[in-house]
Amino acid sequence: MSETNAPPPPPAGTTAASIPHEGHFAAVVHSWQQWWRTSVTSTVDQAAVIEKRREDCDTSARYLFLTAMSGGIAILGLLLSSPAVVIGAMLLSPLMGPIMGLGFALAIGDYRWLRQSAKSLIYGSVLAVFLCALIVFLSPIQTVTSEIASRTQPNLFDLLVALFSALAGAYAMIRGREGTIVGVAIATALMPPLAVVGFGLATLNWTVFQGALLLFITNLITIALTAMVMARIYGFRTELSQRQTHLQNLIVILVFIALAIPLGYSLIQIGKQANGERLVRGELQDLFDNNSRLSQVDIDWRTEPVSIDATVLTPKLEADAESKGKRALTRILGQDVDLKLTQYKVGTGAQAAEAAQLAAAEAKKRQAELVKVDELTRELALVAGVSSKDVIVDRENNRALVRAKALPGATLATYHTLETRIAAGVPTWQVQILPPPGGALPAIAFVTDGDNKGQPTEAGRRALAQVAWAAQRSGMIVALRGGTEGERETAAAILADSNVTPKLEPGGPQMTVHWVTNASEP
Repeated sequence: MSETNAPPPPPAGTTAASIPHEGHFAAVVHSWQQWWRTSVTSTVDQAAVIEKRREDCDTSARYLFLTAMSGGIAILGLLLSSPAVVIGAMLLSPLMGPIMGLGFALAIGDYRWLRQSAKSLIYGSVLAVFLCALIVFLSPIQTVTSEIASRTQPNLFDLLVALFSALAGAYAMIRGREGTIVGVAIATALMPPLAVVGFGLATLNWTVFQGALLLFITNLITIALTAMVMARIYGFRTELSQRQTHLQNLIVILVFIALAIPLGYSLIQIGKQANGERLVRGELQDLFDNNSRLSQVDIDWRTEPVSIDATVLTPKLEADAESKGKRALTRILGQDVDLKLTQYKVGTGAQAAEAAQLAAAEAKKRQAELVKVDELTRELALVAGVSSKDVIVDRENNRALVRAKALPGATLATYHTLETRIAAGVPTWQVQILPPPGGALPAIAFVTDGDNKGQPTEAGRRALAQVAWAAQRSGMIVALRGGTEGERETAAAILADSNVTPKLEPGGPQMTVHWVTNASEP
């Protein structure tokens, strides 16, 4: 029975009086507990789950290498302010393994496993931080980009993101749905905060250092404790006594409260800053007549005094507007203000001011588009492992294309995911990453029993989507080999929906996909 089915009624002859707790509600609770133990937790292969989690916690050469490479990619993406590159680092990072291991080890009371997970996590984190610090120290670019700044002010929402992602990740690991972990790795973003910690260390920027470290610790503790709770819910056996279990639960609650307090305060501060920006705009507008327009207002709340840089389009220049504005804003905000007010004289009337503002906005938009194209070119070149001149950019039709080199450890899913993420950042552009020719194609899994027998599993459908994408990008023909005749026809029909016509070949029981070359054609 699946976890979403209703629980069975109490066994025949069972009455409310025979159930440990009196009352109808207690009987219902007891019935649900019985159903959960017999129909849900009993279906979990705890030994297999624990064995898999232990493997992910080893301090192996592979783990340290991937952690270092992930950190290097992350800090480069942060310095370039490239979300796509940062996402690539998230996908590569193996830190989720030991963090989840901490949670499962706590749940079953295996402190040897706990020490091993903590050891792997510490070694990997320290390696990533110092490598990122070294890269920043040697880099000519040491400015705080928008990608870096966004990871220096964690708030309560970041805690909730980590909580929900950890629930999904722990569920996927317990129920054997490992494909979900890719999304969890992107959502929780463990490596980018560590890279920002390295940036703060290299530049001696302790505000950046502390903010990023708090974000990483928030994600780490939330994921580990949530994994522990999920393992307990799914009945993982523990060697702890009842008293120790209750104490552990109390500690979990206190830790979440301890994290929520500073993060909630940070969220309140963000809300105050948003309200403060509204007050600043209103006060600056009041310094000029109704035909004036505020073109731009930039506020840096982290400086002391608060730095405000504003541009006004006005038909009449106000000689003492800056000093008046500074006094008014200091009074309203209740703190010192450093105001820089730039005035541009435009024609009289609201239409002239609006025309000047539209012209300035249009010029700014064109400049932003040029910057966006340059950033897109750099992102595609970096992801594909080629130089920027190898990226084909069609500005008139908003198209960008690049053929990727074969990168170690990169699969079709990697290139497909990176293309999707980059395209999401430029929705008005058509972005294409051509995978390296001849790359391995995934196997297709099918449901073996039940009503959906003969249909692709969820993983099988994702694999077919990757095959269709690779065939479209490469222009090559693919062949479906193995499985039953019905399974081959079903898979072919799904590919046909993406305008891909595969060859069908008999073979073993497991369906595989391969490229059709001259040597393999009939």
